[in-house]
Amino acid sequence: MKANHLYVWCVIILFIVGCSKNEVIKEEIESFLGFKKPGNFPEPEYNFANNPITKSGFELGRALFYEPRFSRDNSISCGSCHIQSAAFTHHGHDVSHGIEDRLGKRNSPPIMNLAWRKTFMWDGGVFDLDLQPIAPITAHEEMDETLDRVLAKLRAMPKYTSLFKAAFGTEEINTARTMKAMSQFMLMCISSNSKYDKVMRGEDNQAFTAEEEKGFNLFKQHCASCHKAPLFTDESFRNNGIGIGSVDDMGRYEITMNETDKYKFKVPSLRNLKYSAPYTHDGRYLTLKGVLDHYSSEVMQTPNLDPLLQQNGKLGIPLSEVDKTNLLAFLNTLNDETFIKDKSLSEQ
Repeated sequence: MKANHLYVWCVIILFIVGCSKNEVIKEEIESFLGFKKPGNFPEPEYNFANNPITKSGFELGRALFYEPRFSRDNSISCGSCHIQSAAFTHHGHDVSHGIEDRLGKRNSPPIMNLAWRKTFMWDGGVFDLDLQPIAPITAHEEMDETLDRVLAKLRAMPKYTSLFKAAFGTEEINTARTMKAMSQFMLMCISSNSKYDKVMRGEDNQAFTAEEEKGFNLFKQHCASCHKAPLFTDESFRNNGIGIGSVDDMGRYEITMNETDKYKFKVPSLRNLKYSAPYTHDGRYLTLKGVLDHYSSEVMQTPNLDPLLQQNGKLGIPLSEVDKTNLLAFLNTLNDETFIKDKSLSEQ
């Protein structure tokens, strides 16, 4: 009898364990929902038909994003200069640091909402997200590596032959598949759950405070023409009058060679500014207050200065100290803690 009872209990325990394991597997599968357009966002620019996002493709892309073998000395990965807790920017650095602590000349831009981007990098020199990683991989001051050597390193690792097989049905590792996998990860870096988003979508009974509402109205009056909601950039290139920095970086001109593009840079998104200091293309401003002070009283007359910053014979944007306080209150509603703490985007 005791043996029979023991047998019954073993069967029950195995059944429970089996069910639990199945539930975990089911939950894991269902937790990856792929790319979902937020309700208050426009249609994306990226052509998903050429690179549909799958769970295995995303996981491969995530592994590649955090893989230091993309650099010549195997010391830095994409994630080294694009840190999740800093909204995928290089926290605390005015300009990016590459291998051997080599300095670039620009601040690392955030990796978020790239599906809606038409061009990439501060000068818009890349038009296709699937090609974007090639620039930092081959740049002397960043990873200083060749694609052939990167692929050879990946092919030598069973981990990657297995991941590529799962993602693409073949163990063959080539440039196109590597870039597409990285795009799948970056496309999933979506920031759309800030207080602003919830107010716009009418979620969780969220509402602006009086100070935030005043800041929002000021924003719509003075800032929204360049920082267009909901992405908070209009994807244009503009000269905001900060003047030439320690390096004579001529921005968009270095791509187009058009005189009218000198000292113009991509209008950055204003999302997650709490996490992404310092600011502007060369990281010269340590605080948002410093940025607002620039626009109110420090705009310089430089070649191709944006017309919006030189109206009625005056440079800049008229802002009182109270205006700045209210604007900062509104800008804080654009911070998305869910995005910063999303474990699916972290190194595994």
